[in-house]
Amino acid sequence: MPRLEEIRANLVDRFQKAKEQGWLGEVAAIQASLAAAEHQLTAMRDVSARHTTVHLGMPDFRTSAGRLTSDPASGY
Repeated sequence: MPRLEEIRANLVDRFQKAKEQGWLGEVAAIQASLAAAEHQLTAMRDVSARHTTVHLGMPDFRTSAGRLTSDPASGY
């Protein structure tokens, strides 16, 4: 996301320069790229806001291997 924000900032700068120079074709192309970058940034922010970290814990291999017993003398 930080790299896409840099790209967006660069596009804004290029857009201003193209407008100042009167490069209408370049303005249109940059507008399209800028809209796509902003759309992607919005989508990335939405996804990151929805997803949270879930702690799954450490697996206990003794239970999956069938070695867990209720006998404390067995050492497991």
